[in-house]
Amino acid sequence: MDSMAMRPALLLPEIVLFLGALAALLGGSFLPRTRQWVTRVVAAAALVLAAAMAAVALAGPTAVAMEGSFTVDPTTGVARLVATLGALVVLALAADEIDGSPRESETYALLLLSTTGTLVLAGADDLLVVAVGFLLTSVPLYGLIGITGTAVAAEAAMKTYLLGALFGILLLAGVTLLYGVSGTTSYAGLADPLAAAPRAVVAAGVVGILGGLLFKAGGVPAHFWVPDAAQGAGGAVAAFLTTVPKIGAVLAAYRLVAALPDTLAWPLLVAVLAVASMTVGNLAAYTQTDPRRLLGWSTVSQVGYLLVPVTVAGRSDLALPSLLLYLAGYTVTNLAAFAVTTAFPRRRELSAYRGVGRRYPWLAAALVVALLGLVGTPPTAVFVGKLTTTAAAWDAGDAWLAVLVLLNTLASLFYYLRWIAPLYARPTAEHPEDGDPPAPWSRWTAVATANLSVLVGVAAGVLWAVATA
Repeated sequence: MDSMAMRPALLLPEIVLFLGALAALLGGSFLPRTRQWVTRVVAAAALVLAAAMAAVALAGPTAVAMEGSFTVDPTTGVARLVATLGALVVLALAADEIDGSPRESETYALLLLSTTGTLVLAGADDLLVVAVGFLLTSVPLYGLIGITGTAVAAEAAMKTYLLGALFGILLLAGVTLLYGVSGTTSYAGLADPLAAAPRAVVAAGVVGILGGLLFKAGGVPAHFWVPDAAQGAGGAVAAFLTTVPKIGAVLAAYRLVAALPDTLAWPLLVAVLAVASMTVGNLAAYTQTDPRRLLGWSTVSQVGYLLVPVTVAGRSDLALPSLLLYLAGYTVTNLAAFAVTTAFPRRRELSAYRGVGRRYPWLAAALVVALLGLVGTPPTAVFVGKLTTTAAAWDAGDAWLAVLVLLNTLASLFYYLRWIAPLYARPTAEHPEDGDPPAPWSRWTAVATANLSVLVGVAAGVLWAVATA
């Protein structure tokens, strides 16, 4: 095969992450437990190098690699930057949580492998590459969720594995059906053959692939694993699995929908899934008392908002830029919220945060910014993301979808306020003011990411200009 057509140099960020994972895994096998932190440095170096390479490639022209099955364009570039920097934040959280643990190096290796799969999904322009990216993202997550060895983590890992196997089969069956009726797996050649193919077969194939991608994103109807995994996994892993894999899954769904012919009502299907995700996530979050489980259901609702630009793919020029901006804003904001939970790992009830604002004002302020940011309060990044995605739906003529986004946003405010309210309440004997001190890495990571959320929101105009250039 022509090496020029393969062009492996275009996949340097993915290659660096994969090699970094191998180095962390092998290196950890020969290092004593007291020096496992070296593998964290190796993982961080791989992520920084991959991010730097992604930034350099972002300034270059659009190109294709691997015989046209992988596209390196601004969308891939943004996904690479957001995913690698998000994973870097997760490593900072892990410094508090798993430093010196028996499975430290394995955790870093699995994080890098899953991030590599996310980048593969983000740039995939071929159904087979989507399948590879899905597996490379998903399989490491099963180990990450259960790696703590607790009963709750084991249950969450089993549920995630079973749902992942089911929706993975559906995705592979969908790929098989579309290949069977089109004779190709490349997006470039799908539209015309699918337009002439039996509609029932095409519908079944696309629904299967979207189902697999929604499992990876954590959206309805493949969402059941998310709150259990967020609650049962370690804090750093929970922050990762509710954030980074979504980037690749949602962008893969966008590329797929944009490549389909308009013989069936794909926009309506995705719109229904979007509304279902945002509504189910909001309703389920109302009764949660565990902060990480609440954030898990919040993640399900956020997937609904992220699917809105996918709904209007190809029908509004605002769709793709708004999606990229929302993904960046959601990533940093969600990581800020989870960083607070890893700063206080023993506070597993909302009421346990009583008085935190009096004792640790900066950390409480970071949590307020993160939670109000997830609602979509200005001037945070998610506010700009929701505003632009709603504008994209309106621009495409889906005013009803824009209205439902607004209504769900207002409804979500209640359960976030349930967490904010105790922060500034007077301490009690059950929850004294001088409770467990926050973990240092998580503390400063929470403050930094909360500030970054505001900064991205304030600078959204500049970022939008870059995204639409």
